[in-house]
Amino acid sequence: MFVIAGAWIVAEQQNRRLFEQAQRTQVLNQISLVRARLEGNISGNIQLARGLVAALVVEPDMDQQRFSALAESLLHRNAQIRNFAVAEGMIVTLVHPLEGNERALGLDYSANAQQREATVRARETGDLVIAGPLDLVQGGRGIVGRLPVFVPGADGQNRFWGIVSAVVDIDRLYEDSGLTDPDLPIDIALSGHDGLGARGKLFYDPAGIVANDPVVADVVLPSGAWQIAATPKGGWPAAPTNQWTLRLLLFMAGALIMVPAVIAGRLIEERQRNIRTLRRREAQLGKLSRRLRLALDTSKVAVWEMNVGETEQFWDARMNELYGYPADNAPRNQRHWEKRLHPDDLERASTEFRRLHVDRQYASQYRIVLDDGEVRHVRAMGAVYDEPGTAPRIIGVNWDVTADIGLAEELKRVNALTEARNAELETARAHIEHNALHDSLTGLPNRRYLDEMLADHAGRFAGEGERAALLQLDLDRFKQVNDTLGHMAGDAMLIHAARVLRDTARKSDFVARVGGDEFVVVRRWPREKAGHDACVAELSELSDRIVARMQEPLSYQGHECRVGVSIGIATDTDCLADPLRLLVNADIALYRAKARGRNRHQFFNDALQSEIVTTKRIADDILTGLEQNQFVAHYQPQFCARTLDVIGVEALARWNHPRDGLIAPAAFMKIAEELNVVASIDRLILEQGLVDFHLWEQIGLGVPTVSVNVSARRLRDEELIRTLRQMDIRPGTIAFELVESIFLDDNDDLTAWNVEQIKGLGINIEIDDFGTGYASIVSLMKLSPRRLKIDRQLIMPIVRSAGQRQLVGSIIDIGHSLGIEVLAEGVETMEHARVLKSLGCDALQGYAFARPMSGGDLVEFVQSRRWKKAC
Repeated sequence: MFVIAGAWIVAEQQNRRLFEQAQRTQVLNQISLVRARLEGNISGNIQLARGLVAALVVEPDMDQQRFSALAESLLHRNAQIRNFAVAEGMIVTLVHPLEGNERALGLDYSANAQQREATVRARETGDLVIAGPLDLVQGGRGIVGRLPVFVPGADGQNRFWGIVSAVVDIDRLYEDSGLTDPDLPIDIALSGHDGLGARGKLFYDPAGIVANDPVVADVVLPSGAWQIAATPKGGWPAAPTNQWTLRLLLFMAGALIMVPAVIAGRLIEERQRNIRTLRRREAQLGKLSRRLRLALDTSKVAVWEMNVGETEQFWDARMNELYGYPADNAPRNQRHWEKRLHPDDLERASTEFRRLHVDRQYASQYRIVLDDGEVRHVRAMGAVYDEPGTAPRIIGVNWDVTADIGLAEELKRVNALTEARNAELETARAHIEHNALHDSLTGLPNRRYLDEMLADHAGRFAGEGERAALLQLDLDRFKQVNDTLGHMAGDAMLIHAARVLRDTARKSDFVARVGGDEFVVVRRWPREKAGHDACVAELSELSDRIVARMQEPLSYQGHECRVGVSIGIATDTDCLADPLRLLVNADIALYRAKARGRNRHQFFNDALQSEIVTTKRIADDILTGLEQNQFVAHYQPQFCARTLDVIGVEALARWNHPRDGLIAPAAFMKIAEELNVVASIDRLILEQGLVDFHLWEQIGLGVPTVSVNVSARRLRDEELIRTLRQMDIRPGTIAFELVESIFLDDNDDLTAWNVEQIKGLGINIEIDDFGTGYASIVSLMKLSPRRLKIDRQLIMPIVRSAGQRQLVGSIIDIGHSLGIEVLAEGVETMEHARVLKSLGCDALQGYAFARPMSGGDLVEFVQSRRWKKAC
């Protein structure tokens, strides 16, 4: 019994060992394929970066355009490289592609904790350093290969010039190397951050396999190594797949201890099954080898390997082809390699190869000479690696970089040709720079030159306390000259204006043309000579002389052309002033000078500044008020002129300001128009009017209609009709009041179409402020409004003026003749009401009856009917 139990335990242990070895062998085969793809992809990417290093050695002053062209020619061959960056010194100056990577420009590697260690190591070792994966400045993650660039110095010695960085998209690298393949039967982890191999930290382990006794191998990089670890997908099986089969056999063997033949048959059968399994695994290994060969052929990488301490080497077909030997699988050794080396490179290349046994890493570049005399440039890399159960081996790869070297030689030739043309380009540059900074018509400096001068002044203002004044000039009536006499006359007037400014200003003053008919004069003073009062007097005298000279006539083809000039003046003589705002402040002052009547000058002062600040504050408050629903509707009742019954209300916008209280439209509407939010205010008032109207209906208040003001801009809104259709508007209950100036005879098609659609929705149209605009009888007939509202300016004088009464009576007659109801607004007294009733006016609105009030107050007002008690 003890013998059977012992045999049972030994058999299960042996079966588990065989199963685990088979599992680990299968995982190792899968690792080998992924490792080869990683090594091939990374080495191919770094090879492209070395081409850029060679180009920069011969052309260190390469500009962005040239660099982008060269980098693009390399990038189109490889989609794994995300971008190239060149850091002259240690600061990034060139990036390709530039779009999306602008934030990388100006990055100082020596000041960036994440970038410093790798870049310094590349500079000190003079060789490639791979860093990462790491977070990139421009976003995302990648690995960065950094190659130092050394250029010949004046003493003939190479000096450190900078760093070339190739950023490889880590996710694309994983994908192209098969790590993220959903069909991959293993889970993979990578460690060795910054190429430190087993010493580096873990950076890729999506399945958390490191703690699950994985199979490990080294990924040899062009600089350093990573360690790859793997387990079967989902982890190692808890028990051999044939465990229960084996136990059954052992049970039968124990039960039939006297029948050894049966037991032997079972063991033989199991042995045959294992043999078949091993054969299948050998076939799978052959398939993996073919895939590896396909990957190497695609990348055109030549592979060689040898055992450490031996001379015999294995060269693949690509290696034999590269060195001009037949692909006969014959053994090769170092003599075959040295036979091809160029005599001038033999000693150096051999020395670098012998150091492989010491450094365990190898990188070299040399020339080889084939039997037919062809010279090829070869770049070689190699490393020593160890695998469990095998002797240490050396694996290396070679590339043909002849084309890259040829490109570098071509770059040298182009550089020489470029230097030969530098003299011509310098002359052309000076001419182009002058044209870029001057106006071609007047010869004066242009806006770009002005910006540079103001930037220079800002520096002197901060350092030396220099002061300056800027005069912004705009020609008055210049457009009339252009329109009547043509552009040639306009050009002559601009030349005349430029001559006047040159003659009037000092030679030290800066005079520029910055726009069509806009000019600038800048005068600068040392700090000790910049007294405020003296400067103001001096600038006023200069402005007066310019205005006087500019009004002098200019004779052009028998015509006397005259223009005027308005001048805005800003100074920074105040120590708190901002010199960079001179142009803005002068433009504000110019606007005020034109508003005051032209042909004058205006200084930018505290009053203008206060006006700007106030306008901006109100504009900001308006936008906040719209967000917080601070705009509310107030209602002014409208009365029948005969019965004095309430026949409707006009909804008026009021701003319920949290600090200033209730504000009427006159205080904010102009600024609202500049902000283009009047339509939004109109919409809010309409929505509130609808809510209040439905509430009045529910309580039986008896307000038939609500009139709402609609701005011209909202009438041109393409979305207006769609918005109105979504509202609960019953036909005949809402009226839109449109200002008379909207209805010129040549009004636009969109406005006319919207008005017709509004009427089709059952919304009445009323013309507001009639008598102050430009509406014609034809416009009234086309529009067919329900009501005209006579403006209060016409109503106020009718009590005292018979002529004004006759005028208002005529308007009422015109409205009635066209079938239009007439309402008079601004009815201030009951005497106005009686006169209007006698003239046949249909409806009245004004302070004689009621002022605008909130919706709640309107309910109390209508129910009380107190206006009739006062009549």
